[in-house]
Amino acid sequence: MDDLEKAILIIFDESGAIGDDLKKQAKVYCNDIKEKPSICRLCIEKLCFSNLVQVQFWCLQTLHEVIRTRYLTMAPDERHMIRGSVFSIVCLEDKNLTRVLEGPAFIKNKLAQVLITLIYFEYPLVWSSVFVDFFPHLSKGNVVIDMFCRVLNALDDELISLDYPRTSEELTVASRVKDAMRQQCVTQIVRAWYDIVSMYRNSDQELCTSVLDSMRRYISWIDITLIVNDAFIPLLFDLILVGPLSDQLRGAALRCLLAVVSKRMDPQSKLSLLQSLQISRVLRLVTEDGDAELVSDIAALLTGYAVEALDCFKRINSEDAKGISMELLSEVLPSIFYVMKNFEVDATFNIFQFLSGYVAILKSFAPLREKQLLHLGQILEVILVLIRYDPAYRTNLDVMDKIGKEEEDRMVEFRKDLFVLLRTVGRVAPDVTQLFIRNSLASAVSRSSDSNVEEVEGALSLLYALGESISEEAIRTGSGLLSELVLMLLSTKFTCHSNRLVALIYLETVTRYVKFIQDNSQYIPMVLAAFLDERGIHHPNINVSRRASYLFMRVVKLLKMKLVPFIETILQSLQDTVGQFTIMSYTTEELSGSEDGSHIFEAIGLLIGTEDVLPEKQSDYLSSLLSPLCQQVEALLINAKLLNCEETNAKIAVIQQIIMAINSLSKGFSERLVTASRPAIGLMFKQTLDVLLQVLVIFPKVEPLRNKVTSFIHRMVDTLGASVFPYLPKALEQLLEEIEPKQMVSFLLLLNQLICKFNTSVRDILEEIFPAVAERIFSVIPRNELPSGPDAITEEIRELQELQRTLYTFLHVITTHDLSPVFLSPKCKAYMDPVMQLILYSSCNHKDILVRKACVQIFIRLIKDWCALPYEEKVPGFRSFVIEAFATNCCLYSVLDRSFEFHDANTYVLFGEIVLAQKVMYEKFGDDFLVHFVSKGFSSAHCPPDLAEQYRQKLQGGDFKTLKSFYKSLVENLRLQQNGSLVFR
Repeated sequence: MDDLEKAILIIFDESGAIGDDLKKQAKVYCNDIKEKPSICRLCIEKLCFSNLVQVQFWCLQTLHEVIRTRYLTMAPDERHMIRGSVFSIVCLEDKNLTRVLEGPAFIKNKLAQVLITLIYFEYPLVWSSVFVDFFPHLSKGNVVIDMFCRVLNALDDELISLDYPRTSEELTVASRVKDAMRQQCVTQIVRAWYDIVSMYRNSDQELCTSVLDSMRRYISWIDITLIVNDAFIPLLFDLILVGPLSDQLRGAALRCLLAVVSKRMDPQSKLSLLQSLQISRVLRLVTEDGDAELVSDIAALLTGYAVEALDCFKRINSEDAKGISMELLSEVLPSIFYVMKNFEVDATFNIFQFLSGYVAILKSFAPLREKQLLHLGQILEVILVLIRYDPAYRTNLDVMDKIGKEEEDRMVEFRKDLFVLLRTVGRVAPDVTQLFIRNSLASAVSRSSDSNVEEVEGALSLLYALGESISEEAIRTGSGLLSELVLMLLSTKFTCHSNRLVALIYLETVTRYVKFIQDNSQYIPMVLAAFLDERGIHHPNINVSRRASYLFMRVVKLLKMKLVPFIETILQSLQDTVGQFTIMSYTTEELSGSEDGSHIFEAIGLLIGTEDVLPEKQSDYLSSLLSPLCQQVEALLINAKLLNCEETNAKIAVIQQIIMAINSLSKGFSERLVTASRPAIGLMFKQTLDVLLQVLVIFPKVEPLRNKVTSFIHRMVDTLGASVFPYLPKALEQLLEEIEPKQMVSFLLLLNQLICKFNTSVRDILEEIFPAVAERIFSVIPRNELPSGPDAITEEIRELQELQRTLYTFLHVITTHDLSPVFLSPKCKAYMDPVMQLILYSSCNHKDILVRKACVQIFIRLIKDWCALPYEEKVPGFRSFVIEAFATNCCLYSVLDRSFEFHDANTYVLFGEIVLAQKVMYEKFGDDFLVHFVSKGFSSAHCPPDLAEQYRQKLQGGDFKTLKSFYKSLVENLRLQQNGSLVFR
C-alpha cells in the first residue's frame, strides 16, 4: 500500500484503535491529494488496480465530486480520458477491471452515479452515443446487465424523478436528456429489457427483478405502446401467473403493470387500456397467494386499476363509457375488499381514499343497483374488521398501562378515516348501513363471551360513529331500524361487559341515542338500569364508573322532567355511591384522586331541584345529602391543625371532594326556587355556606381549598341571589385573609360577578374591601409596563400579566355599573391617583389593544359621572387631569405613533372609542378642552392651522362618523409630516 491507500484506510477505520489526531492528519492528506490536477487519473488508476473496497469507494466519491464541481474547467483531453475510463469500467471493456463490478452494491451504485454525472454534462451534445454504446456489452452477461440497471436507476434518482426537489437547471437538463433518449434509444432499451427478462427468467430471477424495477421507473414518460403491446404485456402476465417464479420477480412484474395503469393519458384512451389488460387474470392470486409482500403488490395494482377506472367514470361524459368504467370497478372491488379484510397492506390509506371516492359517486345513482348495494355492504364489512382491536393487547387496554394507552391512541387516530367512510356510506345507503350494524350487533350478542371482546366493541363503535351523521329528529323518532337498534342496545348485557373498552363504548352509545327515549318514555327503566347497574356507575372499573357518572348527568339533563317518577329508585340505587363521600376513611385513594365522581351529585341535583318534586320530598332529599356532607366537613376540621402533614393532606383531599360534590349538587337549583317558592331550600344552602366558610379559617393558605370555596361562593351568588348578602362580608374577609397576590385573580373575578349581578347594591361592600384589594395589587404590579419578549416571560411575569388584565376588567366593571362613587369614598380616596395614573398609562401604551380600549372606556364613563354638568368640579383636579394628560397623550400622541395600526380591526375599534372620548370631553368641558387640545396638542404635532380649524368644525358639528373619518385622515396626514413618532409625555 502507498501512503494514499493507508490514509484512506485510516479515514474509514471504525475499530476505534486509531486516534482522532491521526484521522485528522489522514483527512488533511487526502484532501490535499484531491486538489492535485492529476487527481482524476490517480483515482482511475487506483480503481483499476486496488482490491481495497475503501480505496475504491474513496476514488469513486472523489471522481463524482471533482466532475460535479470542476468538469467544465477541465481540458478536452482530460474529459475524454475520464469518459472513456469510466465507461470501460462500467461496461467491462477490460477483463482486468472486474474487481469493481464484482464488488459490493454500494461501490457499483457509486460508479453508476459517476457515469450519470458525466451524462448530466455531456449527453446528448458531446457524448451522444453513451446509451447506444452500452447495448453491445449487455451480451457479456449478468454483471454488465446489473450495471446497466444501476445506471438507469441512478439516472432516475439523480436527474429525472420528481420525487426529489430539483433546481430549474436540473429540470432543464432532465427534459433535454429525456427528449434525446426518446428520439435515440428508448426503443432499444425497451427491447433490451424484454430480451433480458425473456432470456434470464428461469436462470437468474434476481437479475430479471432488477430489470423490471428499472423499467417501472421509465414507463411514466416513455411511449406507452412500447410496453402495452402483444409482446410485453403477455410477458408480464406470464411472469405473474405461470411457473414457479420467485415472489420478488412476480412483485416486480405487478409493479410494472401498476405503472402502466397509472400512466397519465386522456380518459377514453385510459379506459381502452384498462379494458385491454384483462385484469381479471390477476384476481385469483388474491386468495391463492398467502405471501404478505406479494399480496401488497397485488392490492396496490388492483387499487391503482380501480382508482383509474373511477377517474374515467368521473371524466367521461358518454353513458356507455361510464357503464364500462363501472363494470371494470365491479370486477376488482371484491378482491380489494378481500385483501383489506385479510391482510395488512401498505396501500391501505390509498384504498380508503379510493373507497371514499367510490361511495361519493354512488350518490348520483338513484336508486342504487343490487351490485352497488352489495359493494356498500362489503365496504361496511371491511370497516368492521379494520376497527377491531388486536386481542393481543386486550389486557393492556383493560388496565390501561403504557402499552394499552399507546395502542388506544393509535387506534383512535387510525379509526378516524374509517368512521368518515362509515358515515358517508350511512348517508348514501342508510337502510343498508343500519341493517349491517343491527346484524353485526346481533352476531356479537349471540356469540357473546369473554373471548369476543373486540367483536362486541367493534359493533358498538359502528353504532356510536353512525350517530354523528344522523339528525336529532331521526334519532328522536327512531327512523329506519334505529328504534330496533336502540332497544337491542338497552336490553343487552354482554358477557364481556366487565371489559373497560366495551363498557365505555356501550355507555357512550346509549348516551348518543338517548333522545329516542324522549318520545318513548316506556323505555326509561331500561336506560336507568344501563347506567345504575354493573354496566355503568356500579362497574368494577373506577374509570368506567366515573365516566358513567358524567354520562348519566348528561342523560338526566335531557330527560329531567320524565325522570321525576323514578327519583326514589335512582337515589336508592346511588346510595352506596354517594356514601363514598361521607365515610370517615378519608385516606382512600378513590376519594383523593379524580373529581369526576362529583358528576353524580350534579345529576342528583338536576333531578331533585325541579319544582315538579313535592316541597317536603325535596327538602328531605336535599337534607339527606347536605347534612352528612356538612357534618363530614365539620368533623374533618376539628383539631385539623394538630395533625401531621400526611394526615392534614388526606383531610384536605377529602374536603376538596366534598365541596365539589356540594357545588355540583347545587347546580340543579334555580334562584327563583330557593328564594321565592321554596325558601327552606335556600336556608339549607346558606347553612352549608356557613360551614364551608370555616374551611378558610382553618386552612387559609391552602390554594386548592380556597379555589373550591371560591367556586362555591360563585355558585351561591347565582343560586341564592340577594339573600346571600349577609354572608358576603364574612366570605370576602376570609378570602382576603392572608391572600397571595396571584390568588387575587380569582378574588377579582368573584367581585366582578357580584357587581354584574347586584350593581349598586354592593357599593358598601366594595367600599370596605377596595382599599385592601388596591393595596395588595399595587404592591406587586408596576405602574408602567411589565417586561415583555420571549426571554423576559417567566411564570411569575405571566401571573402578574393575568392579574393586571383582571384588574383592568375589575375597574371597567366598577365604572360601567354606576359604582364610580366608590373611588371617591373616604376609605378609597388614597388610591385615586395610582388608579388614574395606571389607567392613563395603559390607555396610551399597553400592548394589548383590548386593554387600551377598556381604559379609554373607563375615562369616558368617569367624565360622564364626575363632570355631569359643564364646569362642575365634583372631583377636584380631575377636569384638568383629563384635559392636560388624557386628551393629549391618549387621544393624540398615542394614535400618531406608527405602531397604532388602523388596518387592525381591534385597533380601529379602539380608535372609535378615542374619537368618542373627544366628543364627550367637548360636551362636558367645552372650549377649555378644545383650546388646549388644539393649541397644545396640535401645535406640538405641527398640525397646519387649516386642518386644526376643520377639526374644530367637525367636533362642533356633532356627527360622530364624520368626525371619526376626518380625524383618521388628520392623523395620517400628520404622520406623513413627521419622521419617527411622539412619545408619551
